[in-house]
Amino acid sequence: TRPGQDKAKYSGGCIMLWVCLYGIFERCRELVEAGYDVQQPDKENVTLLHWAAINNRIDLNPGVSECSHPTVLSLPYHGAAEGCPAAEGCPAAEGCPAAEGCPDVDMMDQNGMTPLMWAAYRTHSVDPTRLLLTFNVSVNLGDKYHKNTALHWAVLAGNTTVITLLLDSNSNVDAQNIKGETPLDLAKQRKNVWMVNHLQEARQAKGYDSPGYLKKLKMDKEFRQKIMLGTPFLVIWLVGFIADLDIDSWLLKGLMYCGVWVTVQFLSKSFFDHSMHSALPLGIYLATKFWMFVTWFYWFWIDILYNKSLLVSLAFSHYNVCLFYNFGKSWKSDPGIIKASEEQKKKTIVELAETGSLDLSIFCSTCLIRKPIRSKHCAVCNRCIAKFDHHCPWVGNCVGSGNHRYFMGYLFFLLCMISWMIYGCICYWRIHCATNYTKDGFWLYLTQIASCSPWMFWMFLNSVFHFMWVAVLIMCQLYQIAGLGITTNERMNARRYKHFKVTATSIESPFNHGCVRNLIDFFEIRCCGLIRPKAIDWTTQYTIEYDQTSGSGYQLV
Repeated sequence: TRPGQDKAKYSGGCIMLWVCLYGIFERCRELVEAGYDVQQPDKENVTLLHWAAINNRIDLNPGVSECSHPTVLSLPYHGAAEGCPAAEGCPAAEGCPAAEGCPDVDMMDQNGMTPLMWAAYRTHSVDPTRLLLTFNVSVNLGDKYHKNTALHWAVLAGNTTVITLLLDSNSNVDAQNIKGETPLDLAKQRKNVWMVNHLQEARQAKGYDSPGYLKKLKMDKEFRQKIMLGTPFLVIWLVGFIADLDIDSWLLKGLMYCGVWVTVQFLSKSFFDHSMHSALPLGIYLATKFWMFVTWFYWFWIDILYNKSLLVSLAFSHYNVCLFYNFGKSWKSDPGIIKASEEQKKKTIVELAETGSLDLSIFCSTCLIRKPIRSKHCAVCNRCIAKFDHHCPWVGNCVGSGNHRYFMGYLFFLLCMISWMIYGCICYWRIHCATNYTKDGFWLYLTQIASCSPWMFWMFLNSVFHFMWVAVLIMCQLYQIAGLGITTNERMNARRYKHFKVTATSIESPFNHGCVRNLIDFFEIRCCGLIRPKAIDWTTQYTIEYDQTSGSGYQLV
């Protein structure tokens, strides 16, 4: 309940309020079917919708917030509001299955508070805020008395989760309350560094407080994304280029590096945006590989031809063709997005509600779909992915049932390409640098190759760094796929899923059929029809049941 609320005055005649407060679904249904007026407010003009949102009753709140999404279907069916205005974003406006219509999601109580404001103030989780945002609530609406928007209330509560959701939904960071305070002003008063930084970043993305020539550029999201992708190309080249300059003064080179640092700081503060944070790792990957290719074909190619090692160059080119193919498929292909039409969503909601199984563990309150087994809603992409493994910033996409095999191919050929690059650097030093490792020792040898060609040494360091994380990632992936029969998401959150048996040292997966069989099924190995992998459409696989006769103990149904 809300602070200072007198519970006693609601005893007797307001039983319906209490069942909403505590989420007692069955009793709520009984009262509604007995004729309770669900439009009846309490003495402060607070409706059932507000109480459900205030107390985070996920099972009741959806039923009041959207006419086609009830655990308590009887609320909208019995006239919780009049009409279903399309302006409020209710998908049932095209054909609401609840004959009586659905309520206004921006309805205010006597305090002038909307459900979104209460959710931002009281609920430190993505639901029900994310659910309300799905139906296009008015994020910039101010309350009746304080003129605080939902973002103001989230800042007052220190609700960082909801702040992120509201900023991603284009909440006005410069909205002022009755005292003329913005959300940023409130964050500064509370000396919360995280909130201040994110709100300032949101202001910068809008171009506020910027000169006219920068404001237009900052408001162009596509331009900012190009800057984030392009900056690593410039930085990687400048670091190696400055080091490679034929200048004896390290002071001058140090000043040049300071200039690079200042430039990066300016670009990051002006154009980088946390809402596009996946663009930066993708840019680093693309830039690193680009300069590796330039190095290989500009520096190594002549040495390879001179030493008649054309086969090495052809092998390098072959691996890179495979790398580009698998990277492109991992980046741009469908990772297993679970799709549904509006009609299918409404049908699913009604079916789940009528069977009493409208549970957030199997229902996505953002996509409004029944989640297949092994699926998960990706917070970055804002979509449900079948057999979700993880969201990979290096390919700028989710990894799921649709592209996981390509992702493994990408890692393998990337590791091969980096290995060839390391081999090329060693060959270059052997031919062009006067070194003697056995005589001079490791540290002197390191100094010699660094001074011989700083650019080559810089590329070598990049190659070693990428080799380490790629090698670790591919080993972890293979262990999970072959040894455990699970995904990264399942391994990290195994205790959340009922079909896993988790102990202190192990995870028993119903999808583990042995190392060889796991690899055959995952990579769909057929060997000209000699092997038959088991293909499962994870976008439509909803249940798993225990089977006494099955070797693994489980069967998919």
